[in-house]
Amino acid sequence: MNNKYKLNVNKTFEVNLSEEDVQQLNAVKTSEDSYHVLNDNKSYQTVVTQSDFLQKKYTVKVNSTEYEVTIADELDQLIKEMGFSVGSSKHVNSIKAPMPGLILDIHVKAGDSVKEDDALLILEAMKMENVIVSPRDGLIKSVSVTKGAAIDKGQLLIEFE
Repeated sequence: MNNKYKLNVNKTFEVNLSEEDVQQLNAVKTSEDSYHVLNDNKSYQTVVTQSDFLQKKYTVKVNSTEYEVTIADELDQLIKEMGFSVGSSKHVNSIKAPMPGLILDIHVKAGDSVKEDDALLILEAMKMENVIVSPRDGLIKSVSVTKGAAIDKGQLLIEFE
């Protein structure tokens, strides 16, 4: 299979590469994160200074210039074309009750700054405590429920700014 990759450099340039292009690259590994590359009879010293394998983001120093590089494989590109990119799920502006229940505790108030996965409130449903966490970083615009309140499924709990 000849995989195709799309590289985004400094959020400005896009480069399309195939697996064959990568295999034909004239590069020699000189240390764990360094390579010597020959391209069009020009020599380049490259070093990967930072890497985030899960996010497929790298900082690469070529000679004395640093570049931010993001790599998208065919699956990443397909997901983006279909509109299912990871970032799109993080634009949640409100949290609604996933089930009917009773509000046991509220950990935030309007104006609070929260990080993704911070506990916002505890909802008791079917004799189980469910911690409702923040889906993203943000500021709390309003809390629409009070401690001890009985709530219905789909009821607005918290709004973000």
